[in-house]
Amino acid sequence: MGLGSQGISSVGYPERPCTRQSNGLTMKSDMKRTDGKDEPSLNDRIKNDIEANIMSGAWPPGHRIPYEHELTQQYNCSRMTVSKAIAGLVDRGFVERKKRAGTFVAIPNAHRACINFFDVRTEVSRLGKIYDFDLIERIERKATAFDRSHLDIRAGNILQLACLHFASGKPYALENRIINLEQVPEACAVAFDHEPPGPWLFEHVRWSDARHKISAITADPGLANILQIKVGAACIEIERWTWRNKGSITYVKQIHPAEHYSLSAEFVAR
Repeated sequence: MGLGSQGISSVGYPERPCTRQSNGLTMKSDMKRTDGKDEPSLNDRIKNDIEANIMSGAWPPGHRIPYEHELTQQYNCSRMTVSKAIAGLVDRGFVERKKRAGTFVAIPNAHRACINFFDVRTEVSRLGKIYDFDLIERIERKATAFDRSHLDIRAGNILQLACLHFASGKPYALENRIINLEQVPEACAVAFDHEPPGPWLFEHVRWSDARHKISAITADPGLANILQIKVGAACIEIERWTWRNKGSITYVKQIHPAEHYSLSAEFVAR
């Protein structure tokens, strides 16, 4: 719901008259002040309008605000004016810029944590152990319902990979991955028998966004046999989705024996 219908008095701010909404951005009317004070600058108006949408909840954390070229059209101003307004909101912690993706409403500090994920080869090296891997499966095929759901595609071809990572000769992680060949057609020419897919993708494919899901599971007989652990042993399952702008690049599931794996998070006050 836009601010034009309810204002923002529900969060303790005075009602402000509005004349229109464009691209979800509530824009204040140009009514002249009668209190003798100067009108706010256009820079301040842009900042105030964006801030009002954020404070009202109309734009929740993670919401992409209108692109700068859209704001220049809405306010009939220069790109420099819009950029300066957004920079002020970045400095105050209201929004954050993501390269090639846009500007987004910042996540409140209470909800912000940074977990460092490394590719498996780097993880093993950081442990001071010798890394190796075996390619179990490499299949090019049409996308199934599972693939379409996890890559958010309607159809197309994918590359399915399965490999087992080792740390000094012992199984460290089982990886199952699908790659969207529409976004990464060059993967068709890579055998992945000498280079694991994670580092190759990182070095050859630009990405803009990623999402992780971490779950605790127990090993069934098949998984226990592959990872050389007991049936029912605790494992950490990490799922990762990676995008380039709006196009999905890859989905991967890695399963680690819990006794050999740990995660740490860093919290930074901003």
